[in-house]
Amino acid sequence: MIVLGIDPGIAITGYGFVREQEDGDLGAVAYGVVSTPAHTPLETRLQQVYREVKDVVERYEPASAAIEKLLFGKNVTTAMAVGQARGVTMLALADCGIPISEYTPATIKQAVAGYGNAPKLQVQEMVRLLLRLDEIPKPDDAADALAVAITHWHHIRYQQLSQE
Repeated sequence: MIVLGIDPGIAITGYGFVREQEDGDLGAVAYGVVSTPAHTPLETRLQQVYREVKDVVERYEPASAAIEKLLFGKNVTTAMAVGQARGVTMLALADCGIPISEYTPATIKQAVAGYGNAPKLQVQEMVRLLLRLDEIPKPDDAADALAVAITHWHHIRYQQLSQE
């Protein structure tokens, strides 16, 4: 079963696909980012995010997806643009018929690093270790998306085990 994690953004949207390996460990299937050029009209950037997310979903056919919940910071303008990118990402997933779950940054950090306030580098290093990667995925948005996918995979496994 392939699971997709998304770290939404207007400039960069990270994505990461994971699945259980034959040995029972989790492995990365693919990861990367959708980058939109600065100084491009917002609607064009949103359209690009939508199309590229839909393309990778159709290519890897995940069973389900998870996206990081948006927490408003001090910059409301940035939060609005990220929220719009998050919306078109969710639309692309829905158009592909993919069930979507949402996780807060603290939940993701807790699931991956064992501490809800873990620093970003610690979470990224845990992603590297958990997926047996040679190095931390770059850019950071791809590593963050893999952390979302790992969180979602653990959540799914917990639900499956609790139903047995």
